[in-house]
Amino acid sequence: MEERYKESVLADNRLIDKMIEYFAGDPKRVQHFLKVYEFSTLIGLAEGLPEDELFILKTAAIVHDIGIRASEEKYGKSSGKLQEQEGPAVAEPLLTSLGYDEALIDRVLFLIANHHTYDAVEGEDYQILVEADFLVNLFEDGCSEETVRHVRNKIFKTKTGTRYLDFMFFSHLETENRMG
Repeated sequence: MEERYKESVLADNRLIDKMIEYFAGDPKRVQHFLKVYEFSTLIGLAEGLPEDELFILKTAAIVHDIGIRASEEKYGKSSGKLQEQEGPAVAEPLLTSLGYDEALIDRVLFLIANHHTYDAVEGEDYQILVEADFLVNLFEDGCSEETVRHVRNKIFKTKTGTRYLDFMFFSHLETENRMG
């Protein structure tokens, strides 16, 4: 088990290094994927995701927004749908060059191609990736309390992701109620 863990960490580090290089000069994108990666890891571990699924989730979290640059170059914008459309073609050769196996690559490409699609979530890895991305985006975008509540009610399903969202965005309300 210890050897597999070490291999997983090394694989994550190699991919993270490549993604930092890919997003050179764009610290916002680097910061974003690293935060999504960490939330994905934390939620996946707390929710008891099997080791193989956790590895897929972490890999997808690192590369989930890889389609942004291609979208901006082709269309001058990088909406979620364009990221989903452009991302897999950029991610596949990168993952292949780093020696990831075909089944893992297929699932990661599926997650990239759907990480902004919320009406047909298939699998815990998909759900956790969506929640981790929202935890980061809600903060980075400065979303209103109303938006956060809507996302919480419509999107969040895991106990851990919901708990993190509540602590991050609503703990001040609980504190005010206790003190008031």
